[in-house]
Amino acid sequence: MPISHLLLAVLVAVIWGINFLFVKLSLEEMPPLLLCATRFFLASVPAIFFVKLPNAPFRMVALYGLVMFALQFGLLFIGMYAGMTPGMASLIMQVQIFFSIFFAAIFLGEIPCIWQITGALVSFAGIGIVAMHFDQHVSLIGFVFILAAAATWGVGNLITKKLQRVNMMALVVWGSLVACLPMLILSLLYEGTQGIVMAYHQISWLGVSAILYIVYVSTWVGYGVWNWLVSRYPVNRVVPFTLLVPVVGLLSSIIVLGEPLQVWKLIAGLLVVGGLGINLLGMHLFTKKMEVEVY
Repeated sequence: MPISHLLLAVLVAVIWGINFLFVKLSLEEMPPLLLCATRFFLASVPAIFFVKLPNAPFRMVALYGLVMFALQFGLLFIGMYAGMTPGMASLIMQVQIFFSIFFAAIFLGEIPCIWQITGALVSFAGIGIVAMHFDQHVSLIGFVFILAAAATWGVGNLITKKLQRVNMMALVVWGSLVACLPMLILSLLYEGTQGIVMAYHQISWLGVSAILYIVYVSTWVGYGVWNWLVSRYPVNRVVPFTLLVPVVGLLSSIIVLGEPLQVWKLIAGLLVVGGLGINLLGMHLFTKKMEVEVY
């Protein structure tokens, strides 16, 4: 992977790390299902009138939208709404690396090497520490929902991999359209018409700004670049970069929202990032060794 593509992967991690902060700000003014529906409606309209359908079976586009967008973010938003700080949510979501590598090994034949397995175990130890500290900031319900969201992200990465030769921005736009419809129906059923009207009526400029970031920066830019990378490289090479997300998520939550930084959070974060280092450095050394042996 050239340095320019490495920098793109890091950029996505920064965008998505800050995104957890904006999600939390949005959830203070809008219920989770409505926020999810609003996000993907704005990400698809009016863009669908100018962007053609991806050159792929519509069922695959629909599957991508339902899994990668509707299911993943519906679960994530509910989890954060149930009581989870942006920093902890961004850390827990990184369990998706285990699901991604596991699913890629089963369905794509991308067998992980010892370095990837070791890195995953180290990172998982960090997630385990989070699971041992449920309190008013890290709720059990929130943990379960976000863990489920991480699993859907892993499945979504495989769907993206199957859609290699498509316009990735078109995939994001049309996938967003598919995602907004079921989320709007669920919002009407569970949050009610009155709740929807009140949310839109009372939303502040800060809430609007947060939603615009979620829609245009996190969804369009973040997923546009991410899909482009996943479509060109093995899943187990691209996915580890998302372990940088909790670093940004924790720092932004501490600086902006004043999230307390206990020792256990620091240890958990170091383990997660340490797992990424083992994964990437180990793969680099393994590749160099193979090149020397072949030479």
